[in-house]
Amino acid sequence: MERALQAIVFDMDGTLADTEEIHRQAFNRAFVECDIPWQWSPAEYHDLLAISGGRERIRRFLMQKRERPRSTAALRQLALTVHKRKSDIYRDMLCAGQVALRPGVKRLLAEAHSRNVRLAIATSSSRRNVDALLKTTLGNEAGDLFRAFATCDVVEDQKPSPAIYQYALAELGVEPAHAMAIEDSRNGNLAALAAGLTTVITTHRYTRDNDFRGAALVLDHLGEPGQPFHVLSGSAHGATFVDLELLQRLHAGGGELQAATGTIRPMRSAMAGK
Repeated sequence: MERALQAIVFDMDGTLADTEEIHRQAFNRAFVECDIPWQWSPAEYHDLLAISGGRERIRRFLMQKRERPRSTAALRQLALTVHKRKSDIYRDMLCAGQVALRPGVKRLLAEAHSRNVRLAIATSSSRRNVDALLKTTLGNEAGDLFRAFATCDVVEDQKPSPAIYQYALAELGVEPAHAMAIEDSRNGNLAALAAGLTTVITTHRYTRDNDFRGAALVLDHLGEPGQPFHVLSGSAHGATFVDLELLQRLHAGGGELQAATGTIRPMRSAMAGK
């Protein structure tokens, strides 16, 4: 079967921009404002990132650290309150210009858009957070680049469930065999693989030790001309930065890689008939 690359689906946090440290700082500021006497260290946050979704991380942490019994409903409400404040703080930090796109992201987005490769975002974050990041880093260009936004506002199941990718592909009108995902975490990689996509991973300080079995290529970033990436796993076929030519080559070999790893369990999108 012809495996022409028609779409690229990007994760957001850690992939488009190195935002995880900003998230951690926003969580800690929200804890202070909500009179919760804890601060997440980088090491603690590294472990908590194994849980997809900010509310879920807060609730898990509260359950583990609570000093007096709370009902499940009370824990859920406290997590919602803290997370809402944290999200406001995070967006304020973004608007203050505390983040930039990772190397190669803007270049690859522009190349894909110019060659009519469809683009989407699949993230456990909210649409408001997506819009804040894109407006801060891409300005008015962002609205013309992406054709679909799969966020926690429209998909309840968090990564590593494939649901977020299935929704994105349904919105794009593209079959998994014609799409790739660019991710940064183990859960994201598992979600994209389970949805039937070939994956490229760009790691950062919080995910470089994750297990990325099944990914076609694992890098430290997408690279730029004059700023080459470092290959952590897989073959870049002599390339020094990720462009559509490299992605098409990786994508064409995706079927063989997936069959060899046995990690992919393609699932029909629950949104396909919408």
